[in-house]
Amino acid sequence: MNDKPINSPRAPEPVGLYPHARRVGDLLFLSGVGPRERGSKKIPGVELNDAGEIVSYDIETQCRSVFQNVRYIVEEAGSSWEQIVDVTVFLTNMKDDFATYNRIYAEYFAENQPCRTTVEVNKLPTPIAIELKVIAVIN
Repeated sequence: MNDKPINSPRAPEPVGLYPHARRVGDLLFLSGVGPRERGSKKIPGVELNDAGEIVSYDIETQCRSVFQNVRYIVEEAGSSWEQIVDVTVFLTNMKDDFATYNRIYAEYFAENQPCRTTVEVNKLPTPIAIELKVIAVIN
């Protein structure tokens, strides 16, 4: 098996021992990607209290940030947004956030329409409301 770990200097640092992505043949598998900013603890669209708990968040801002982070990673790997073939989306509040996320997703994926699964989870590893798991092809 010819696989290669990939890390983007523009995407936020992983919160554990894993690469941003792994290339296996002509496929690129991304680790879960959130909306954090590289080099900081800042999460766009999230207000935290002193205990690090979410006080409020803006799902639109988080969606745009996570899509940008995915773009950074696929481009660093030699792929592109247009070559994304599968997206798994994790939301922490399907009831309140799905409509906004779905609208923004439609903007970003108007031309390329990968397969998609959206699931609600109780919590994500950092104080975020959305995370994406992506598969892309590399030609």
